[in-house]
Amino acid sequence: MTVDRREVSTSPSVATAVTTPSRGRAHIVLPAYNEAASLPSLLRRIAEVARTEQVIAWVVDDGSSDGTADVVAGVGGLDVRLVRHPINLGLGQAVQSGLTAALNAADVDDFVVVMDADDTHDPALVTRLGDEILAGADVVICSRFVDGGDDRTAPAFRRMLSRGAAVLFRRVLGLGDVHDFTSGFRAYRVSVLSRASKHWGERLVEERGFACMVELLLKLRHCHPVITEVPLELRYDRKRGPSKLKLRRTIAQYLKLLVRDRLTPAPYREL
Repeated sequence: MTVDRREVSTSPSVATAVTTPSRGRAHIVLPAYNEAASLPSLLRRIAEVARTEQVIAWVVDDGSSDGTADVVAGVGGLDVRLVRHPINLGLGQAVQSGLTAALNAADVDDFVVVMDADDTHDPALVTRLGDEILAGADVVICSRFVDGGDDRTAPAFRRMLSRGAAVLFRRVLGLGDVHDFTSGFRAYRVSVLSRASKHWGERLVEERGFACMVELLLKLRHCHPVITEVPLELRYDRKRGPSKLKLRRTIAQYLKLLVRDRLTPAPYREL
């Protein structure tokens, strides 16, 4: 993994607006595999958020072959830092690398956001996520399944999988306050994420596929976090290119993760 900092200087007016003494910076981790078509639009929308928030965008190029890394420098007014995988290692490792890079640069009052790089998530929610963290939440999930949430633009098989997984994990794990376990759009308090990272190290995220988001939530629960949810309107109609989710493989990963979680003892000490 290599990290390349690509920072585009902002104009004085933008720099003045960015000062937000009430909370720290938002580190936005964007795992990206062949997302050259979607990233420019998403980064421009994140740059709009950076007018009022302190934002660092971490683009994790997971061995892309379409020039994903080349589009990163084309957006002004945004601090963008590139993390490179020379070969494709999967979503889980991309999330792991992005979290590691962000935590290494973060201050204790910062927060880390993970969101999809395919432009289906609205970065304007980052402000709401920061408000939730400031109010006391440790993990904030952008949820399709609370009042105001919507996933009608997603394909039927993805909607079925997400809803089925939510029912399964709520019943088995007893996390009744969580409605959307598989959402890829979340915020984490740096102190909680750091505690988990110190315990698990490079094993914080072991799943390679979409199950990595559930795995991370399961491990963080040992830190006894305050978890809240905010409504997410998924804009799958903005997605360019085919879906990378494989239905049967993802179902198998979820089931394997559940079995492993049931068989793995809790950490031997309080996190």
